[in-house]
Amino acid sequence: MESKIEILSTVKVQHSPDLYKIVDLLNRTLKEKDLMFGLALDSENQEKAVFTIYRT
Repeated sequence: MESKIEILSTVKVQHSPDLYKIVDLLNRTLKEKDLMFGLALDSENQEKAVFTIYRT
């Protein structure tokens, strides 16, 4: 069985040390709704973070 992950939305935001807490909370709370959230530093600007919403 193949698992397909679809990107629903992506946004760049100002990086903050606590952003991962929000992503963790969203992942734990909305896992049952087949949603997953990701956070990564922007490769071009380390002061920005890329926040992505996925449907699993």
